[in-house]
This record gives sequence, structure tokens and C-alpha cells, in this order.
Amino acid sequence: MKLDVCIETVFVSLPVEERIRKTAEAGYDCVEFWFHDATWDGKTCDTRLAKDAAAVRQACADAGATLNNVVVNAPDGGPGGAPVRADQRAQYLERVEEVIAFAHSAGCGKGITCSGNIQPGLSASDMRGNLLEALSEAASIAAKRDFTLLLEPLNTFADHPGYFLASSREAAALVREIGSPHLRLLYDIYRMQIMEGNVISTVSGMLDIIGHFHSAGVPGRAELFGGELNYPEILRRIGEAGYQGSFGLEYFPRMEDHSESLHRNREYLAL
Repeated sequence: MKLDVCIETVFVSLPVEERIRKTAEAGYDCVEFWFHDATWDGKTCDTRLAKDAAAVRQACADAGATLNNVVVNAPDGGPGGAPVRADQRAQYLERVEEVIAFAHSAGCGKGITCSGNIQPGLSASDMRGNLLEALSEAASIAAKRDFTLLLEPLNTFADHPGYFLASSREAAALVREIGSPHLRLLYDIYRMQIMEGNVISTVSGMLDIIGHFHSAGVPGRAELFGGELNYPEILRRIGEAGYQGSFGLEYFPRMEDHSESLHRNREYLAL
């Protein structure tokens, strides 16, 4: 199992290319980030800080790192469209195409996709149907481009109130119904601990469709150590069950020294 780091939330005062280098120096050879056309600066996703695919690819090569995944659309659908809305499906699918093109140029073959928020005037059944159709079309696009989409359920209690897809089981059901190897589940342990708990048992029944993990400390979304979750045991159990993909650290460091924070996380996880 390979650890990767979301570089949006670490070394936030530095350019993306420097974040890649600093993360690699901390012992990680795999990274991920959010939007290709904006960068988190510690306060907001700044659209003036769009990423350059060629520069990212070169920075990864120089650092001996790989880019695991990027993000297609925002949780609420802006940017990128909300696939729970039929009237935004074309916008969403256009964004899928755009992100795949960027990702391939940057040396990456995976992208995280979100559902969008609950829409007033639409029933849960209507929104699920819209989401199912949009994801089916997106998976067909991904298949033609040799790309994998990662569907992410989120928590509505702490971070994303109003988000539609807040259950890992509902997300897994969508992935299974579509049945494409180019659509997998992203299981965010931090988010699903908040929503559901029972992490190891739940994950054990979904490993056949999980394409990526995210993690952070609970509560607070900070370093993985010092919270209520036993991450070394979780990693041991999913590794023994045969998971061979990457395991993403997507957290906001409490420690002032982000290099030390990353080192401490590696020591804690023993990977």
C-alpha cells in the first residue's frame, strides 16, 4: 500500500511545484490535489493560482513522485456542475472531459467526483436517478480515455451540510449498479467515521470497488495521530484483506512545521 498526500492542505504558502518537492523530501513519493484551475492558499481556492500540467509533471519527475488523482467538481457543484441536477449534466460532463485532459497531461489517471448538494423541489429518488445517469455517462467517457473516476460520499455534520451523497453504502450501490471498472468508490475514513462509524467492518464489504482512501484525524481533520481512530490497525486490516491501492492523507496540520507533521504521520502509520 502506498501513502499519498493531498498537497492542497500542506505548505500552503508555497507554489504547487514546491509543495510537491517538500512532500517528497518528507518521505512521500505520491501526491494528489484538488482543482486543476485553482489552488488552496490556506483560506480559499484561488482561481488566480491555476495549476500548469507540464510544470506539475516536471515537478513530480524531479522529486521522484507520482500524481495519483485530481478533483473533477466541487461538492456543491461549483465549479464543475452538480450531477444530481439534470440541467447541469452537460456542464458536468464537459468538466469531466476537461479534467481528464489536464490529468493525462500532468501524468495522472484518476479523478474524484462529487454528487452536488440536495436540490429543493427534487425528491431523493429524482436526484439519485439524475446522479446515476450522469455517472454512467461519465464512466463511459472515462473508459474511452483510460481514466478512473472516484465517487466520494462526504459528511454533512462537520464539513458539507446539504451534500446529497452522505452514505458510503449509497455510494457503493451506485458504483455497483453502473458496474464500470472506470468508476470506483473513494472511502474517506475521516468523513465516514463522522457519518457512520464501524469503519473496518464497512470497508471490508466494499474493498472490491474501493479505488482510493482518504484519511484525517477525528475530530478536527488534523494529523492522523491523537484522535479517536486507530489508523495503524485500519491500515493493517485493509492491507491483509488485499487492498493494494493508495491511501491518501487529506488533512489540515495543526503542527506549525508541516514537514515534521508529515514525518510524524509516517512514523505513526509505520509505512
